[in-house]
Amino acid sequence: MNVLLKSAVIVDSSNPDIHLQTRDLHIKNGKIEAIQETIAVPTNCKIIELPNLHISSGWFDSGVAFGEPGYEERETLSNGLEVASKSGFTDIILNPNTHPSPDTSSDIVFLKERSEGGTTNLYPLGNLTMGGNGNSLAELYDMYNAGAVGFYDFKSPVSNANLLKIALLYAQGFDGLVFSFPLEIAIQGTGVAHEGKVATKLGLKGIPALAEELQIARDLYILEYTGGRLHIPTVSTAGAVKLIASAKKKGMDVSCSTAIHNLLLTDSLLEDFNTNGKVMPPLRTKKDQSALQKAVLNGTIDFVTTDHTPIDIEEKRLEFDNAAYGTIGLETAFGTLNSLFGTESSVALLTRGRKRFGLDIPVIKEGALANLALFNPEDTFVFEEHHIQSTSKNSAFLGQKLKGKVYGTFNNGKFNLEH
Repeated sequence: MNVLLKSAVIVDSSNPDIHLQTRDLHIKNGKIEAIQETIAVPTNCKIIELPNLHISSGWFDSGVAFGEPGYEERETLSNGLEVASKSGFTDIILNPNTHPSPDTSSDIVFLKERSEGGTTNLYPLGNLTMGGNGNSLAELYDMYNAGAVGFYDFKSPVSNANLLKIALLYAQGFDGLVFSFPLEIAIQGTGVAHEGKVATKLGLKGIPALAEELQIARDLYILEYTGGRLHIPTVSTAGAVKLIASAKKKGMDVSCSTAIHNLLLTDSLLEDFNTNGKVMPPLRTKKDQSALQKAVLNGTIDFVTTDHTPIDIEEKRLEFDNAAYGTIGLETAFGTLNSLFGTESSVALLTRGRKRFGLDIPVIKEGALANLALFNPEDTFVFEEHHIQSTSKNSAFLGQKLKGKVYGTFNNGKFNLEH
């Protein structure tokens, strides 16, 4: 493919020579041939000119769920990757939220083979335990050799402390990354929303911040004892931030993420029993939200994730107690972050995290493979259902005013752009 990107503002703070500069980019056979102020149109070259075009390195998401195999009605791998690509993401980590869930090397091979050929690369996580049931370790080393980049029982905490200890010790033999979901089941009980004024007003049983923080404190004590590499996905409370900041000061090898919806939304979204706002961990308070926002900017929270979780409408259109947890988030990621933090910080957040999973970090320079997100940061709109390209429509962001339109991506030698 021979392509010329005209008048693109490059957002790349790692390269001050081109950062926020308007340049033409010539891309040939998947590589960046030239970056110049003006490039004459080469022979047999496709020209791409888009309003207020900005580009950055392609974006990365550390926590996406689709459905295939087992829940194809929620989202297939092919359509999910199409949505990710159109949303600016060139690399995603796939959560093990399928049936059956991946706990063998052949499961990992299946996911990798089914996801090949598009502009977005998929890197699967394997279950930490067989079937994700928390009882015995899965085939971690075999899955690692097959391409698994970490081990996670999706949204299920490692309740058995000794099992987490053994996993952290065992995974050190091949530098494996162990996930532990931050939830103490006994403290959660039958809670379905953040324990606070909103839940009390609605008559909903609460999930206190203690349920998250107690589990994190336990996990960090175990990590301090064992060593190893621990990742805590989707933290949601101010107390969790303090615990992780303290562990990092001690030099412990712990990372964490937060879901983008917890940065924008609070439990006030639930006032009308909006089941699209039923997520796990739950939407918290303004105080928690403020702490999360500060932590993503100062690096205590290592990276953000969409925590994209498609759910059938039949599983959401129920009484709040019985509705399934989860919201989609790929389509709204940039618009949300850009509204909160501005373009430069948003791009920085969306390009962080690959190193933790041992993935190549794309660069924008002549001779490099082109791995790009294309977007217009100034387009403001109210997010509505017609903007959703995911098969499932369970978005907590419906009705929110967002800023920034994503045109698409270039990766693996091909474009995937909105028409």
